[in-house]
Amino acid sequence: MNIPFLGSKRKKDAEATLAADPEGVAELLSECELLRSLAAQEGVRLDDTVSALEALDQLLPRWRDDEEILPFLGNDAGLYLGTVIVRTVPGAAWQVWPGGRPVVRLASGREFDVVTAGHEWAASGVPELSQLYGEVAET
Repeated sequence: MNIPFLGSKRKKDAEATLAADPEGVAELLSECELLRSLAAQEGVRLDDTVSALEALDQLLPRWRDDEEILPFLGNDAGLYLGTVIVRTVPGAAWQVWPGGRPVVRLASGREFDVVTAGHEWAASGVPELSQLYGEVAET
């Protein structure tokens, strides 16, 4: 995923942006407008908690039949997973890989590619978002 406000800047510049305004970047990454809209249509409120991830895992995946929406939903699912991790796992923070791809860095130094995980969940439902959260939160 390429984040437009970062353009084609290098990792050093992206890290400087995060360092200058980490809360602003986190807020931008947490928008997940498509996912939040689809969840709301199903009566699921995404409040950036683990229980919201569990509720997403229980939704009937009607989006899998729509090839146009699937990549966008995958991005949103990954960014939402990352948002929950950053807000609830001590020491977790957003990082940006070269090319503008956001990942979550844990206090241990391990980096977790939430966008790839989101695409896998959107396409097949496996692994579940709450399961991924559990694995990340344990490390």
